[in-house]
Amino acid sequence: MKKQIYIITISVMLISCSTSVQKNETVKATIPIQGTWKLLSGTLIEKGDTTVTDYTKGKEFIKIINDTHFAFLSHELDKRKDSAFFSSGGGPYSLKDSLYTEHLKYCSDRQWEGNDFNFTITIHNDTLLQKGVEKIDSLGVNRINIEKYVRIKD
Repeated sequence: MKKQIYIITISVMLISCSTSVQKNETVKATIPIQGTWKLLSGTLIEKGDTTVTDYTKGKEFIKIINDTHFAFLSHELDKRKDSAFFSSGGGPYSLKDSLYTEHLKYCSDRQWEGNDFNFTITIHNDTLLQKGVEKIDSLGVNRINIEKYVRIKD
């Protein structure tokens, strides 16, 4: 009888361990956001005006996402000294289902630091679409931001 209880206890422990591993793998596999992403286009809608920026010509912007933090880097491709533009930022993020929130802790434009930005993301194959509202009352910023990225492969 003791042997049967021992076997049942061990079996239950093994099953529960394998189930939690499978659940964690499923959660990570649901939205594979980690990696390096290159911005293809950005659309800003503000006060009824729409501005579309093509990041495949003249500009480059990448976003790097690991398991806890994001970072972005952007610059112009024109190497003339009088046109130098560089922007960067990053911080922790959270992801629950398709709700992605960036907490901008570091930014080359310091007025943007300390703000949270909520987005809805979808990933299809190697394309990430991010859409949300950027709102900073102190700067008068209140706009919809839609960004389309492609995953950079090694």
